[in-house]
Amino acid sequence: MIRRVNHIGIAVKDIDSAAKVYADAFGLKVQDVEVMEAAGVKIALIPVGESKIELVEPTDPEGKIARFIEEKGEGLNHLAFEVSDIEAVLDLLKAKGVPLVDEKPRSGAGGARIAYLQPAAAGGVSLELVEPGC
Repeated sequence: MIRRVNHIGIAVKDIDSAAKVYADAFGLKVQDVEVMEAAGVKIALIPVGESKIELVEPTDPEGKIARFIEEKGEGLNHLAFEVSDIEAVLDLLKAKGVPLVDEKPRSGAGGARIAYLQPAAAGGVSLELVEPGC
């Protein structure tokens, strides 16, 4: 079902400042930056081995990430698991009674298809399923 940890999402106020810390301290470089208007965010992907760190900066002051930062501060926002067949995983989780935010996948960064589980499903941690794009 789960192939690997795809990325760890970190909510930040300023991608450039956060990326500089990862570059200066660890020598990690931003691979891609993408603005996702529909989600009200700008993301930067930083490869770390087979996984990535996803810095998420709000572009919409009323959006989910802006509210997250306002309520909890910058920090861990979500953990993303890579799957090969997102619909099958969602069907399985739904059948097991796992509370889902998304019952059907939606478009994510880089052409991926994504879906979120309710944080209550994983001890308060927001989990994202990612089926990478082609």
